[in-house]
Amino acid sequence: MTQAQGETRFVKSDWDSITGIRRFSHEAMATTFEVIILHEDARYAEQAAWAAFDRLEKLEQDLSRFIENSDISRINNLAAGRSLRVGLGTFDCLQRSRRINAETNGAFDITVGSLLKCWLSKDKNLRRPSEEELNLARQRTGMGLLKLDESQYTVELLRDGVQIDLGGIGKGYAIDRMAELLRDWSIDVALIHGGYSSVLGVGTPSGTQGWPVTLSNPVPTCRDKQTLARLCLKNQAVSGSGLQKGQHIIDPRTARPVEGRCAAWACATEAATADALSTAFMVMSPDEVKQYCLRHHEVQAMLILKERGKKAQEDKILHFGLW
Repeated sequence: MTQAQGETRFVKSDWDSITGIRRFSHEAMATTFEVIILHEDARYAEQAAWAAFDRLEKLEQDLSRFIENSDISRINNLAAGRSLRVGLGTFDCLQRSRRINAETNGAFDITVGSLLKCWLSKDKNLRRPSEEELNLARQRTGMGLLKLDESQYTVELLRDGVQIDLGGIGKGYAIDRMAELLRDWSIDVALIHGGYSSVLGVGTPSGTQGWPVTLSNPVPTCRDKQTLARLCLKNQAVSGSGLQKGQHIIDPRTARPVEGRCAAWACATEAATADALSTAFMVMSPDEVKQYCLRHHEVQAMLILKERGKKAQEDKILHFGLW
């Protein structure tokens, strides 16, 4: 697993051709979020969009490990055996993370922070940890070390030094909550994205089958930005994860870097699920991804595997589902 992938565009905008859209953007979670609304009242659409951005900002204050007094920062500084009450949004995000961790047999794990610190230097280059460092990081990794009490909305760590990182689900979770708010405002047709890596389409623009998006090869050496798939999102989300130059992925199950993987996409009914699964699919084997999609018929996936010794144009592209 890695942290958020910055501004790499795993999804290309195809919605500019839709007439009557109203676009609003806001910087948060180290990227640019955009809300695109179809509504006859421009002023009302603007008010709804900024209400959604307000919810986004509040979630960031709770979910970001980079904000000193956020819920996640307080959890990361929590001593083993002590419980901490967190916000409803934080607790909900942690519960969803635990569910997806179980469904992916540990491939998605928000307690991966210690492993990331162990393998990656401050400039994100791969370093070689000692066995002692690696063993200590392993002991601090695993969702079993996180105890959640739904009756009190409290979190307890079962070991000192556990480090939570929501970089693989936080943007998607925020997008879902923003869409929820837009629906409360009776906005029935909208699209929300966070840096073009996680996109949720709400409703269907008139004259379309859904919000049109294109998935393009993000590999820097791919000259023509090869189109890999075209989708129409109707109450559906798609998310992409991948490696930028110099970045590395750590598999929380093996506690070691993964090789042979360039990018992964997941399509699901919720942005948080798609976000987390695209992260998990970066470390799961093709057969594991196939079996997951067979068990969860609402999920589709696509992988780019790095063929050893071959150029990027010859990388292997695998589709799971209808793409």
